Amino acid sequence: MYLVEIFYHSDNFCKNFNEYLSSKGLGDRKETAGRKRGLTTSEIMTIVINFHHSRMRTFKDYYNLHVRPFLRQAFPGLVSYNRFTELMKECVFPLYLFINYCCLGKVTGIAFIDSTKLVVCNNLRISSNKVFKGIAKRGKTSTGWFYGFKLHLVINEYGEIIAFDISTGNVDDRNPGIMERLTNRLKGKLFGDRGYLSKKLFQNLYSRGIQLFTKLKSNMKSTIFSLQDKLLLNKRGIIETVNGQLKSLCQVEHTRHRSVHNFFVNTLAAIAAYSFLPNKPSIVSLNPTQITHQ
Repeated sequence: MYLVEIFYHSDNFCKNFNEYLSSKGLGDRKETAGRKRGLTTSEIMTIVINFHHSRMRTFKDYYNLHVRPFLRQAFPGLVSYNRFTELMKECVFPLYLFINYCCLGKVTGIAFIDSTKLVVCNNLRISSNKVFKGIAKRGKTSTGWFYGFKLHLVINEYGEIIAFDISTGNVDDRNPGIMERLTNRLKGKLFGDRGYLSKKLFQNLYSRGIQLFTKLKSNMKSTIFSLQDKLLLNKRGIIETVNGQLKSLCQVEHTRHRSVHNFFVNTLAAIAAYSFLPNKPSIVSLNPTQITHQ
């Protein structure tokens, strides 16, 4: 359904990226010995992104039961599944750049921030997990302990992702480095949950023209908000809906990873796939007297 659109954008990006590398003297690499690779980087990116629209549970089934039998005409240079998983590692950096330059939404002055866990294995199997040993960390959310990573997101009122970051599971949501990367493009108002309560963070963001709004704890003095700010803060759940769609529709989280590189490919491809969804959760009216979800 989205195959042509994904390929169109990814191929244009890869062509521009290769031209940029060539202009810097980095793109003219000599051909290596052996058989020439049949798939281009844009074709690999298209396949891994489109998987997250397929509703198939595993990438292996998607590649062997859908791509190879039905998409061979679109991708005449298809390789075996094992070879493709090796090629996937090469598109981590291009995928990251593709998202940042082609998939992120616009900064509107209204933004919502949150993080969601990316579990890589069951808690009972942490000690026996070898793929992420020394890389993934234990973290804790409101639902309990987990082992893996965190996906930090900032979205606008249209449900478009405008910034993202990935950290280990034990990193605080208010980590200065992460907040710097997430908010370097932002302006205006930023709405988050109580996990972002911090006087230092508020002052830091305010000095850069960003006003942070969070609900207060029961033992804190109340703060006077405008009616629109109160309504927008009550609609902070929109970002939790985005997190839910990333997990349920785009399969950003699963526990079947056999490679750290392919974990990052899966995560980035899911974020890219979300950007192509036509119906994102959004706030359709910014009228202070009526703010509703689409």
